[in-house]
Amino acid sequence: MVIAALSGMCFARGRAAVPQSGLRTIIIGAGMAGLLAGIKLKERGETDFVIYEKGSSVGGTWRENTYPGIACDTPAHSYSYSFALNPEWSAFYAPGPEIQAYFERAAQRYGLLDAIRFETEIAECIWREGQWHVRTTDGRSDRAHVLVAATGVLHHPHVPKIPGLETFERPWFHSARWDHSVPLDGKRIGVIGNGSTGVQIISALARRAETLVHFQRSPQWIMPCPDSMYTEADKQVFREDSAKIEAVRNGPEAAARKARFTSAIIDMDSPELAEIQAIVERNLEESVSDPVLREKLRPNYRAACKRMIFSAHYYNAVQEPTVLLENQAIDRVEPTGVRMKDGTFHKLDVLALATGFKVDQFVRPIRMIGEDDLDLDDVWANGPRAYYAVTVPSFPNLCLLNGPTGPVGNFSLVDIAEKQWDYFDQLIDAVRAGRAAGVAPTMAALEAYEAARNKDAMRTVFASGCKSWYLNAHGIPQVWPWSYAHFVDVMAAPREADYRLLQPIVA
Repeated sequence: MVIAALSGMCFARGRAAVPQSGLRTIIIGAGMAGLLAGIKLKERGETDFVIYEKGSSVGGTWRENTYPGIACDTPAHSYSYSFALNPEWSAFYAPGPEIQAYFERAAQRYGLLDAIRFETEIAECIWREGQWHVRTTDGRSDRAHVLVAATGVLHHPHVPKIPGLETFERPWFHSARWDHSVPLDGKRIGVIGNGSTGVQIISALARRAETLVHFQRSPQWIMPCPDSMYTEADKQVFREDSAKIEAVRNGPEAAARKARFTSAIIDMDSPELAEIQAIVERNLEESVSDPVLREKLRPNYRAACKRMIFSAHYYNAVQEPTVLLENQAIDRVEPTGVRMKDGTFHKLDVLALATGFKVDQFVRPIRMIGEDDLDLDDVWANGPRAYYAVTVPSFPNLCLLNGPTGPVGNFSLVDIAEKQWDYFDQLIDAVRAGRAAGVAPTMAALEAYEAARNKDAMRTVFASGCKSWYLNAHGIPQVWPWSYAHFVDVMAAPREADYRLLQPIVA
């Protein structure tokens, strides 16, 4: 393969046609990030794009997850597009249905609905002669110069292999597949899992169930948070002055909160983490009166080692007389309940699995084939990798929004996606101008990024001694290990030396 210099970058010689009538873009997913990509393309005046969505509506994770008590643990005004602020949020932490409605309005407001192909799942994407050739699971085909994978992380439910689960004779389901036809009031309910989802479900159902058993594999540190509702007067202030919303998003208090949390994450020995540790320990001590229950709820690892849980209600809920915290190991599920290793049996009417997602999937199970018939499954054989979580060597013009090793546990995902899109948008300028058929990072750039990231990831709190979905098979956190300021800096403009351009050859 011949390499030559061009405008400070380099390009690889290969057969590809120069776009004559603008670029066509295929976007996979109509969740937060996919809608963002469509909006940004329209903002540029580019209308030749399509969004393929496997579901029947927009919203992604907020469409999929409708369990009782669902809410976002990022402040609502921060979990909004910077160009579509929402003065109507009902609370500091918005409930799930409001967030879903927000994205539905965004799709309508920016005229995206006609560009979305609902209930259409992608089977494969193959790079060939300067374009991505896409095939759907129902046999349709399409092609485009640019491919945006806005597939998200939390959309493949993880169902644990619990012996006997399939023998349970009563309703059971994953939290992301909640069956709202099943009655809950006055029922004996079991909830397996105590991440954010499990905590929210327990908080919502504690006073509705006859009995509610919370099966806890390992305790969680709970960060107290305001249960603040916005009054009509508050909303009117936001309507009249968007600067008030910006103050909530980026004002001194928000900046200090972000800086404290970021410093705590990237340095396990930081005073900021010690401060957070003191807060969560005090929250446990002051909120739970029963010393036996308190010790059941006390983790043996540092705060923020697992994804931080924010809740104003869980400790109160778990102390309700209807709630039993079960921290022994499950032996098996039987037709009418759950049997513990110590022989204890919990008879149940409903069993909910708040057991998380397969977080290493990203674009998979879509078959992705790049240059020289390179299969993404082979590239990711030892775990998903992407250069600055956005691009992959040998997969030209492919953008992963909120891709592997991004700051998924650090900052607002909306803010992350916006900055990642601006970064990728600059890369594609060479293709828009006809100077290249494609752009992709070099393998050397990815390897250097991964070496630095892996080294610094082991200094983060995620590597401080707990098991979590952030860790790969080698125990290395697969997350962004640096500051928010560094993220902003590297997303501001791609480093030209780290990319190669595919030379356009007119057919």
